[in-house]
Amino acid sequence: MKVKRIVTNMDTQDIAAAKSFYQDVLGLDLWMDHGWIVTYGSHEKMSVQISFASQGGSGTPTPDLSIEVDNIEEAYERMKSAGFPIEYGPSDEPWGVRRFYVRDPFGKLINILAHIQSN
Repeated sequence: MKVKRIVTNMDTQDIAAAKSFYQDVLGLDLWMDHGWIVTYGSHEKMSVQISFASQGGSGTPTPDLSIEVDNIEEAYERMKSAGFPIEYGPSDEPWGVRRFYVRDPFGKLINILAHIQSN
């Protein structure tokens, strides 16, 4: 048996609030809308991962979700322009990522990151 996919489910009574953060700012596609559940996704090939942490690294709280992007500076500017509260960073971390923390519309702490290219 192999795990094919892991889906994150966030409990909310305001499902429409996800659109501004996950679709409009991050650019995910709307894949499914049944009224009681809305799913956003990307056709990018991704690895299956699940992490367990006692902290978020560099003395930060453990984020609820980590999202890797291809352009961290653009993601940061888009989050700031959309008015989402930045809680940490952007910061270059000793383990090879540049990242920032932001709160989504549901109060979840989201770690937005990109791997730093080494020369």
